Amino acid sequence: MTEKTGWFSRVFARTNKANPSETKQAGLSGSSGFVALHNVLGAGWTSASYEALSRQGFMRNAVVHRCVRMISEAAGSVPWLAYEGEQELENDKLISLIEQPNPFQSRGDFIEALCGHLLLSGNAYVERVSHDDTPFGNIFALRPDYVSCVLDEYGWPETYIYQTGTKKRHINIESVNEPPPLLHLKLFNPLDDVNGFAPLQAGLMALDTHNAAAEWNKALLDNAARPSGALVYAPGDGSNLTPEQYEQLKKELEDGYSGPNNAGKPLLLEGGLDWKAMGLSPKDMDFIEAKNAASRDIALAFGVPPMLLGIPGDNTYANYQEAHRAFFRLTVLPLLQRIKGAMSAWMQQSRSSGFHLELDLDQVESLRPERDALWTRLEAASFLSDDEKRMAVGYSPMGQEAIK
Repeated sequence: MTEKTGWFSRVFARTNKANPSETKQAGLSGSSGFVALHNVLGAGWTSASYEALSRQGFMRNAVVHRCVRMISEAAGSVPWLAYEGEQELENDKLISLIEQPNPFQSRGDFIEALCGHLLLSGNAYVERVSHDDTPFGNIFALRPDYVSCVLDEYGWPETYIYQTGTKKRHINIESVNEPPPLLHLKLFNPLDDVNGFAPLQAGLMALDTHNAAAEWNKALLDNAARPSGALVYAPGDGSNLTPEQYEQLKKELEDGYSGPNNAGKPLLLEGGLDWKAMGLSPKDMDFIEAKNAASRDIALAFGVPPMLLGIPGDNTYANYQEAHRAFFRLTVLPLLQRIKGAMSAWMQQSRSSGFHLELDLDQVESLRPERDALWTRLEAASFLSDDEKRMAVGYSPMGQEAIK
C-alpha cells in the first residue's frame, strides 16, 4: 500500500472480518455498510452588541452598509435653523455650533455619526464642553459601547460612565443652572427603560442569513459544489466494517470533509465505497433568491425601499423618484426630527423658552415636488394675503426682519 492510495485505503485495510456482534455494535447490519454524513448543527446568531453589529453588518454586509450610509448621509445633508419664537435667528452661536460642532467634525459628519450610532446601537450620546462661560462651547458624539449608565434607587439614570481601555470618566447628568452635560438619544425599546433598540437587531436573522449565504457560495466556488449524502460500503466479498474502521472513517470525514471550508471537496472512493446524494444541491436551494429575500428584510428593518438598493422584487413605487421621496418622508425625516427635538430641548435650557431649532426642508431636493405643489396652491389662493402665504410656507411676514 502506497501513500497515493489515500486515507480510505488505510481505513479499509482488511485484517479480520467483523463478527455479527461487532457489526451490530458499529451500527451496521446485513452484508453491506452504511455511513451517513449527517452534519446538522444549531443555528448560530451574531451577538446583538454594538461592536458585533458594526463588524458583521456595517463593515461586512453591503446591504447594511448602504442602508446606514443612505439614511445618515441624507440626514446630514439637511440644514438647520434657529428661531426665537416666530423670528429666525441669523448668525446665532448655537447655529454656528450645529454647523461646526467641534474642531474635528462638520454638521454633516456629526449628524451622520449620530444616525449611525442610533441605527447600529439604538443609542447615541452627545456631550457638551463649556468654553469661556458658554455652556455649549463644543459638542461631541460619543461611541455608544464606551458608555454605561448608573441608575439611582428609583431606576432612573444618575451618572454615565465613559470608558476607553482602562480609563474611566464619570459624567453626572445632574447640573445646577446649566443643561445636563450629556444628552442621551435612544430608539424605543419595549423591554428596556434605559437603552434603545437598534433597527439592525430586528433584522439580525436576515443579516446572518445573508452573510451565511455569501460564505457558503464562496466556499462552493473554492471547492466545487457537493450536496450532502452518504457513503455506502458494499464490497464484493460481503465483508463489513469493524468498529475501529467505522469510527476512524467518521473521524476522517468530519476532519477532512465537513464545515464550510471543505464544502464541495471531492471524495476519493475506494474499496467498495459508493456515494449517495441525500440533500438538496445549491441550485435547488436557490441561494440567490435567499440572499435577495434576506436583503429585502434588512432593507425593511431600516426603512429603505429595496428599489433604491437595486434589490429585485417588491418594487411597489411607480418610479425611483417616488421611492426616494417616500424614503425621505418615512425614514430620514422621522429620525432627524427625533434628533432635532432632543437637541432643541437640550439647548433651550441655556436660552429662553422661546428658543427652538428647526430643519430647513426647503433645501431638501427630494421634497421639491411637494414644495412646488404647495406653492402652486398658495399662489392660486386669492383669499390669502401675502403675509399669510409666507407664513404658510414657514417664512416671516414681509417687513419683519430676522433678528441679527
